[in-house]
Amino acid sequence: MSKGLRYMLVAVLFFAAMNVLIKFIPRIGPVEIVFFRSIVSFLISFFMLHRLKVSVWGNNKKWLIIRGIAGSIGLLLFFTTIKQMPLGSAVAIQYLSPIFTSVLGIYIVKERVYSIQWLFFLVSFAGVIIIQGFDPRVTQFQLVIGVCSALASGMAYNSIRKLKLSEHPLVIIFYFPLITIPLTGVYMLFTAWTTPNLMELVILVLIGLATQFAQYFMTKAYQLEELSKVSSVQYVGIVFALLFGFVLFDESYTLKSFVGIVIVLTGVVLNVVFKSRIDERS
Repeated sequence: MSKGLRYMLVAVLFFAAMNVLIKFIPRIGPVEIVFFRSIVSFLISFFMLHRLKVSVWGNNKKWLIIRGIAGSIGLLLFFTTIKQMPLGSAVAIQYLSPIFTSVLGIYIVKERVYSIQWLFFLVSFAGVIIIQGFDPRVTQFQLVIGVCSALASGMAYNSIRKLKLSEHPLVIIFYFPLITIPLTGVYMLFTAWTTPNLMELVILVLIGLATQFAQYFMTKAYQLEELSKVSSVQYVGIVFALLFGFVLFDESYTLKSFVGIVIVLTGVVLNVVFKSRIDERS
């Protein structure tokens, strides 16, 4: 397995941990969660870049800003869906992002996606649907929010790929809190603020740490590998979600769940193997 794929697997694990942690603080709104998460990311990124003697401002400011804006929109909308609908359904809708990533990549970074890869994407997404089903509790408006979140995430991932040669991964990550902190801060000035208790504050910090690690490894993965190759690995997140559910919430699973897992992994493995063979020939 290539280094880029290993990085993406680690990122997916941290993102799954983040999703679970959010469920533990139902009192805290999505904008407030993003604000605290951004504070943690800002401090870690700033001090690490200072220690490495790397400028926090980067070189390609246009795409750094686009990455920050797209990432902010994607995360705010995703946290909103996590708060408003069941976790499994929110995550399942978010799994449209690998498809959007590959589609946008054709035009933004000029990467080729072979016809058979679309089939592999659909196989993995079908596996997610088999596991989660079509949830009648999800409204059309919530569905639109989830799809927009996945689309914004796809744009953010393409921006990372665009910056692969010019920027340090921590600079790319730094632009996310640089944009989200003032946006969410201004928003919270005009809305109700929920003061977190000690346990909620600890969980908010852990969410920030989990997403910081996730963003770092994901950024490294997208800088090293083609979008269509690593984006499909995100589907493994559904396996992590089921595993966390079993360990932390004593959830049991049906045969349908295991069939769905096999289908998800089949689509991911086929796509990775196919792209690896194409890369070896070129």
